[in-house]
Amino acid sequence: MRTVMQERMITIGEIRMKQQNVHLFVFDSLSDWEAGYAVAGINNPQFQRNPGSYRVRTVALRKDPVLTIGGICILPDIVLDTLSPMDSAMFILPGGTAWDEGKNMEAVAVAGIFLNSGIPVAAICGATAGLARGGLLDHRRHTSNAPEYLAATQYRGMALYEDAPAVTDDKLITASGVAPVEFAQHVFRCLDLYTPQVLDAWYGLFKTGRPEYFSALMQAANA
Repeated sequence: MRTVMQERMITIGEIRMKQQNVHLFVFDSLSDWEAGYAVAGINNPQFQRNPGSYRVRTVALRKDPVLTIGGICILPDIVLDTLSPMDSAMFILPGGTAWDEGKNMEAVAVAGIFLNSGIPVAAICGATAGLARGGLLDHRRHTSNAPEYLAATQYRGMALYEDAPAVTDDKLITASGVAPVEFAQHVFRCLDLYTPQVLDAWYGLFKTGRPEYFSALMQAANA
């Protein structure tokens, strides 16, 4: 007969086999907080519809450590040129000053491959400018920090700009840099991470801080 420990190890092994990778692009100067809610929700099985279905893996241009704008050192899991849409459930691009310097266009090229393959891409703040420069916002509804911010890239998609904290158009999520909660909400919905009731309560709690949403979250999670 199997021991309790053996059963536990088998369960953990089954979860890992079924896990899908969500890839987070990391680079020097990335804005830590912008993808923070999304990353925490994906990696934390609490409240999830199917706990442990996803894990976050970091990807960078090189294997060297990167330093975020908040001074956090990250050692990337993989390098960008080994990333394939077939091995990923989503590609997340956080903001950072590097985008305004015209850097990270290699990641934009990969984002284009993901979208053409039907795999979601989520970009926030400066990363939206990178997508605009790469032509990925020319034919998709989107948002960013401000229309003037994207206009500076001289892209052709201004008619599709929406004045909203976050926008999802098919497989593309875009968000303002001051909307990390909305960004996470759209990411979670795209991944079907939570039930609708849990997601609504989660958003209400982290957006407003009102205690009634905590109670609603607990009730929805236990339903």
